[in-house]
Amino acid sequence: MSLHNQILEALEFLSSPEKKEFLPYFFKTGKGQYAEGDQFIGVVVPDSRKLVKEYWQKATLDDVQEILKSEFHEMRLVALLILVTKFEKTKDEKEKKTLVDFYLKNTKYINNWDLVDLSCYKLLGRYCFENQKDDILRELSNSDNMWEKRIAIVATMHHIKKGKSFDLTQELVLNNLNHSHDLMHKANGWLLREIGNKDEEVLLNFLKIHYQNMPRTTLRYAIEKLDEDLRQDFLKGRI
Repeated sequence: MSLHNQILEALEFLSSPEKKEFLPYFFKTGKGQYAEGDQFIGVVVPDSRKLVKEYWQKATLDDVQEILKSEFHEMRLVALLILVTKFEKTKDEKEKKTLVDFYLKNTKYINNWDLVDLSCYKLLGRYCFENQKDDILRELSNSDNMWEKRIAIVATMHHIKKGKSFDLTQELVLNNLNHSHDLMHKANGWLLREIGNKDEEVLLNFLKIHYQNMPRTTLRYAIEKLDEDLRQDFLKGRI
């Protein structure tokens, strides 16, 4: 039995009737944003991670490619988590580059918020940060594909967590501030909030210059951790 079929069989075993009924309903009613035609087996992320622990060493990139092509969301998630685990476990820089190149060549399969958020930060974000490859993220940020834009934005979370420089995140947020989709507004606001958690002064300086041009969603997320009086000043335009 191929690795693809082994993992599919294991996922189907882990999905209870209740999950099968609940998960697609949960995802289709606006709580998550998924691609048209996505199918769900009905497996929660912790169960998917258990499978990754068992299969990541056995899986070749050819196996990962086959799994990524699945119509099932959970299969694609397992494939990406395998890729992330391989990246985290290896110390070989050439292998890391191979994994990143594979990721970048397969962004067409990374087409919902779950797949983006659970893969790009620990793989692409870390690689770009450690190897000063900000040009990769800038190029993705300029893509016409919303999910590639979101990959670029969310990947800069690694830059924020390390606290080395917030410049790239701010640049990419500004480039996509007026994007047509609310999911981008959420990502922008979420990352600005994280900058504020690291250095509130940096966030405040950024907001004072740009907040009046921000979509409401971006602003609401960005100021979420600020003091109530300060939040109200921004929301009511009193800054």
